[in-house]
Amino acid sequence: MKTISLPLERRCILSFQGPDAARYLNGQLTQDVRHLTDEALPSCVTDAKGKLQAMVHVFRGPEESIWIEGPPEQAEELENRLTRYLIADDVEVENLSSAWQLIHLVDSPCPPPEAPGFTRKANRIGIVGHDLWLPAGTNPEVTFLSHDEVETRRITAGVPAWGAELAPGMLPPEAGLDRTAISYHKGCYIGQEVLSRMKSAGRVNRRLATFLVEEGVVAGDELAGETRPSGVLTSVAPLPGNDGLFAALGYLDKAAFTATELPLTGKPGVAKILGFA
Repeated sequence: MKTISLPLERRCILSFQGPDAARYLNGQLTQDVRHLTDEALPSCVTDAKGKLQAMVHVFRGPEESIWIEGPPEQAEELENRLTRYLIADDVEVENLSSAWQLIHLVDSPCPPPEAPGFTRKANRIGIVGHDLWLPAGTNPEVTFLSHDEVETRRITAGVPAWGAELAPGMLPPEAGLDRTAISYHKGCYIGQEVLSRMKSAGRVNRRLATFLVEEGVVAGDELAGETRPSGVLTSVAPLPGNDGLFAALGYLDKAAFTATELPLTGKPGVAKILGFA
């Protein structure tokens, strides 16, 4: 059976180790770090106002370490943010970004038995697969999906991506991250008070939704409203479905939460709203 993978990636990797590592990180991330198992969990890094600073995965690394993995372009920013509040904590931090690389296995029951490195379960494009962490320079025997195939799967599954649906300064519940990346049952962390109030109120001013659109629609196209745009598309799948339509992701303003379809601004056709991501 072929081992199918997302394209090989270099990521920002920070290793935290020491008696206070879990306690310290629990005060920095929205995810509950105390109960990590064999799965990489999504987590937000937020500021004191609950606004997104980074989207990461947290998991158990080798030798009782805890790894934080995020976008490579945020490497310096992420390291500065996650070490800023280390004062008297017994924690050792190491940047391993240049030493490891990631492939995410999909459509495969398990990683190749001969592969070096280590694995963790993870959900990156809407279905649970395996993260295979390999020493830098390793060339695994796998079949890589194309960029178009990966993006089509991700968008169809309603999974937000950094740089498209996710950006600094936004509120995580707008993208549905409160369902997967935020723990409301642990102690305090930076931004916790604001996010808890949002959960209690149960309201956001915009929400990430999934759509079906016709050929020719692109990210950045706006959804028409009575007096102003009622939303904007952030990602459109490169490949169509069996019906010839293209999956898309975008944000709906509160006034359009109950709509089932919306016309596009300056283009023919409509965006059919499938639901919230």
